[in-house]
Amino acid sequence: MAKFRGTVRKNDLEGGHWQLEADDGTAYVLEGALQGIEQDGAKVEIDGAVDKNAMGFAMTGPILRVKSGKKV
Repeated sequence: MAKFRGTVRKNDLEGGHWQLEADDGTAYVLEGALQGIEQDGAKVEIDGAVDKNAMGFAMTGPILRVKSGKKV
């Protein structure tokens, strides 16, 4: 698992999904354990892994499988 830091954003595309705007400028589609971080504009640290084999309808960035996350 890797750590990712950034800002959570709600994206209304394709019915809505949560994204992470990482501090390095990369945008990820968030999937998995999002409890406690589902707030637009929240600064967070996430433990997870990028799923390079997954595809989604949103196509706004790679899918980040969240194992855990917390606000910072």
